[in-house]
Order: sequence, then structure tokens, then C-alpha cells
Amino acid sequence: MKTLYFGGQKSGKSNAATVAALRLSNAKNSKPYYIATYDNSYDDIAMADRVNKHQKQRLESFITIEQTINLPSVMTTGHTYLIDCLSMWLFNNIERTEDDLIAQLSQLFALDCDIVFVLNDVGSGVIPMDAQSRRFVDFTGIIGQFVAAQCDEVFRVHFGIAQQIK
Repeated sequence: MKTLYFGGQKSGKSNAATVAALRLSNAKNSKPYYIATYDNSYDDIAMADRVNKHQKQRLESFITIEQTINLPSVMTTGHTYLIDCLSMWLFNNIERTEDDLIAQLSQLFALDCDIVFVLNDVGSGVIPMDAQSRRFVDFTGIIGQFVAAQCDEVFRVHFGIAQQIK
């Protein structure tokens, strides 16, 4: 099962995705993996606080893997994974090509495992002024479309309420 949860900032998408990953792993009687994609080398105190909050929320329910770039290198068949989040992974890979990113994701979809993806919805605002921000927003839309098309289920999350759209 491949599932995508997407929504705006602080929409509740990570919480909804966490519940889904735990449900999938409980069916297998195994502990799920939490793939944390945030690169904590920027010395950003506010982001460190967010990371700490996510760590407290998942407590001992997950095995955590910190992987900021090459997701296929840490994933194998037969497990349940929560990737939180694809937006940070995209940011970390902003210099790569669209084809390279889709190739990496295609490797994940080829794995016989459960994956719950989290993605920020950033495409509903104005077109960013600078080139790198536009590239990030464009990549988020392109990658979001690809992931949504490949997933078995897709949920939009607003104010902690997940609505299934696929």
C-alpha cells in the first residue's frame, strides 16, 4: 500500500500519516520506520523545535532513519515506512533534475512495502519572486502529481481532518 497525505503548513498531515503508518505496521506485527528527511545543518532553532515535537509525537512507536537525499538507499521490501516529508527531501535535492527525482521515487514504488508519504501543499499561493523558490514550488507540484498518480490512496488534510480524494 502506498499512501500520500498532503496539506498546508500545520494542517495535521504528519499526525494523520503517523496513524496510517502505525495501522499498516500493526497489521504486519512489526514496527514501522520513520524516515526523517530534514537536514538539520542549517542551525534553524524554529525548525529544531518542530523536529523535537515530531520526535516526541512518535516516541518509541517508530524506528527512525535520518535520510536527507537518497531515499531508496535505506528502504527494502516487507516493511512499513513513513517518509516525513517529501517537501524537505525535495529541498535537499533542489539541484537535481526532475528526471532524477522521479527515478528515485520510481524505485520506491517498485518496492513491495507499505509507504506513507507526507508532502506540503505549496502551490496555492502566488508565484515566488526568486528562481530557487519557483523551482521548489514547481518541483513540489510535479513530484506531488507523480506520487499521487502512483499511490493507492491520497488524502488532503485541513485542520486535522483528512479527506480521501483517491
